[in-house]
Amino acid sequence: MYQVLYRKWRPKFFADVIGQPQVTVTLCNELKAGRLAHAYLFTGSRGTGKTTCAKILAKAVNCLNPKDGNPCGECEVCRGIDDGSVLDVVEIDAASNNGVDSIRSLREEAGFTPAFAKYRVYIVDEVHMLSTGAFNALLKTLEEPPAHVIFILATTEVHKIPATILSRCQRFDFRRIPPEEIAQRLRYVSQQEGAELEEEAAMLLARLADGAMRDAYSLLDQCLGRNTRITTQVVTEATGLVGREHLFTLTQAALEQNSASALEQIHLLYTQSKDMARLCEELSSHYRSMMLIKTMKDARNLLAVSSEEYEKLTQQALATPLPVILHGLELLQSALEKMSRGADRRTEMEMTFLRLCSPELDSSLDALIRRVDALERQAAHPLPVTPAPAPLQSVPEKTVPAAPIESTDSFSGAEASPLSFPSRESAPKTSSVSAPSSEVFPSGDGKRKKASSASDLAANAVPLEQWPEILQILKEYSAAISAAFHGSSAYVSGEYVLIDAPKEMAFELLRKSSQREKMRDVIQQVTGRVYKLGPYKKEASPDSPQEDPLLALADKARELGIPVVEN
Repeated sequence: MYQVLYRKWRPKFFADVIGQPQVTVTLCNELKAGRLAHAYLFTGSRGTGKTTCAKILAKAVNCLNPKDGNPCGECEVCRGIDDGSVLDVVEIDAASNNGVDSIRSLREEAGFTPAFAKYRVYIVDEVHMLSTGAFNALLKTLEEPPAHVIFILATTEVHKIPATILSRCQRFDFRRIPPEEIAQRLRYVSQQEGAELEEEAAMLLARLADGAMRDAYSLLDQCLGRNTRITTQVVTEATGLVGREHLFTLTQAALEQNSASALEQIHLLYTQSKDMARLCEELSSHYRSMMLIKTMKDARNLLAVSSEEYEKLTQQALATPLPVILHGLELLQSALEKMSRGADRRTEMEMTFLRLCSPELDSSLDALIRRVDALERQAAHPLPVTPAPAPLQSVPEKTVPAAPIESTDSFSGAEASPLSFPSRESAPKTSSVSAPSSEVFPSGDGKRKKASSASDLAANAVPLEQWPEILQILKEYSAAISAAFHGSSAYVSGEYVLIDAPKEMAFELLRKSSQREKMRDVIQQVTGRVYKLGPYKKEASPDSPQEDPLLALADKARELGIPVVEN
């Protein structure tokens, strides 16, 4: 009969246990020194080796020929424990034997000496499932056990175990196994099984296992049922990672506040017999992935997704404000809790997405934070208001209005005489911004048409806060573009995004229509608006000084005979 991988490749020695050196080394040293405790507590998440280490320990204390703290695996006691013929090693499932009577029977059996082995070993799995009465019945035996009895308690929820039990056990904590060690073990097992496992596919399986070696073996077994050459495509098909486009669709509907689209998608999934609680769990995991991508420099190793899905997640995460993501997580977790208490699952899911698409319907703190964030973003990037043109006024002969500087392109003041101007040596260097009406990175001879003056654009230009996110997406698209725009910044001025890049190569790339369109698409993806592009160039250069308009006005005043004072 075929034996599943996690049973076939279950470790038989402490040295074979993956990723738990803090447990195996200590147990080996205690066995070599003969310092055996009467009660052990193994705690940790599922599939990390608790029961496996308990069985190895049971064999090691009874082995006729132990080797450096490990059982020999060849003597009749080791073979008898493996095949279950030695009755002195008893494994009890506390989930189904959690009553007082079961523990009383165990206490009565513990009084008898071993029939075949040196120690009677009781392995109590999921010990946290015992009732209060059962714990009380076990307490006295753990406090003063017979010399020939060893208890090994295993649990995934150590916080449910009474402190009186914990204080009488030697505790060992099993950690989640790192993905790199799981992937290495899976590649070795695949090779022994005559299969080929790609490195990227092994890492994907390791991340899906979430630190559990047993789960990793089960996933590998599932993949081997499809193909002996396991690629990432085989893993995604075998584990159900494909067909998750509806998660992106629903998340995008929430981002665009399109409640009609979200409700239609929920209805479609409901008619396809999609369980709403499962959908809620998947969406919660989806929002968590976006949260990690949004807040970490590189979240790749924390997410059990394929490379293609990670790229899509990155694009959606960068386009979604963090308060929106946190609001979604809060609503989905609350909906999942209500579903577990018996609420109508479909209705609860629809209500959740109505609140996601219309945060004003939700009075929670996360919804208020999301709305405040949206207002702050809107205030930081207001739409420019074009001032009404000032009426023309006739200027009396030999009279020129004074012009104190507020900016390089705005003038105000009243008539004065004499006029006061800065000297040519102390005249401020001006800056201007070049931008045409459509695209300012033309192909060909580079001639440009200007729709608005440089001074108007400079006056309205504000920093584009999302520029680092835009560059991050461009880095995934092209390393050359990312390098060219390294150290650059960008500004928003009306319908333009003005780019200030230290390298001329950046503007050369944007003169190509394909690169320019990609830049515009990414900006639209992140900001939600369509912008035209232009360079932001500072013209204040000592080598090429430009005539200040105020100085020209001063020369004109002198020609008209008006006294001029230079400061």
